[in-house]
Amino acid sequence: MKINVEVDCTPEEARSFLGLPDVSEANSMYVQNITKAMQGVSSPDQLQQYAQALAPMGQMGLKMFQNFVEGGLRGGAASSSSKKPSGD
Repeated sequence: MKINVEVDCTPEEARSFLGLPDVSEANSMYVQNITKAMQGVSSPDQLQQYAQALAPMGQMGLKMFQNFVEGGLRGGAASSSSKKPSGD
């Protein structure tokens, strides 16, 4: 048996429902800092240096996020390939 539940809500409503904190103020400060830093960028190397300096946990944080995304993609591909059509 397979049951699908679809919830139509905003990200703020979802965070509230799940009991997650409101990080909108921290996010806006983070975006402002990145915007200010990017205004002085004159080369791709300089852009990469700024991104690494501003990212949470620096290069390690970026690598952890990349591994998280790649793991999700692998898991999704594995589960979709293991599904077999049923005659029910």
